[in-house]
Amino acid sequence: MPEDRKLLEPMATVVSVVLRTLLALVAAGLILSVVHGGLADVSVCVTDDSTTSSDAPTGLLPEPGAQVDSVPRYCAQHPATALRLLNQLGELPSTLLLISGLFLLHRLLQGAARDGVYTASTATRLRLLGWWLLLGSLVAEIIEANARAAVLADLAQAADFTAGTWLGLWSPPYLAVLTGLGLLTFARITRAGAVMREDLEGVV
Repeated sequence: MPEDRKLLEPMATVVSVVLRTLLALVAAGLILSVVHGGLADVSVCVTDDSTTSSDAPTGLLPEPGAQVDSVPRYCAQHPATALRLLNQLGELPSTLLLISGLFLLHRLLQGAARDGVYTASTATRLRLLGWWLLLGSLVAEIIEANARAAVLADLAQAADFTAGTWLGLWSPPYLAVLTGLGLLTFARITRAGAVMREDLEGVV
């Protein structure tokens, strides 16, 4: 529908361009990784955000009245394959969530432009995107926090792979969860609008 298609701009065009650009970058990265020997040259580093020290690192001089805290960052000089894979697991879920979320948003905008904004199919796609962001962001953060905790336990003598270490490295995805809840709410509103639209068309 031309009117609905205009309502969805410039968002539809921006999402389409960003999605294609991200897919091209991922494909280029995979090709370069294969050409240069996969993960052979990947360094493995992890920051222990749960541990801070008031001892100022050398060369960092705060202004009077200010204090510099140091956070330990552990890096493996010659990481094993398993450690490199764990390190990748600490970053990959968020990337996959971003790309898949953009794909679902692209489908939502395309479907809304084709079928109309206030339709049952648009409400279904909107609800799917909401659940994907809500649950996907939680699952991705849990996987990444566990992977970072495992890497830290492997690199730091004072750290063990425990629930406490995992919680110290876990950052709740508040914004993604709230966005998912908001999309679920708008899906209900859109479905109600679709029902009203069908009723009006039936009356006319």
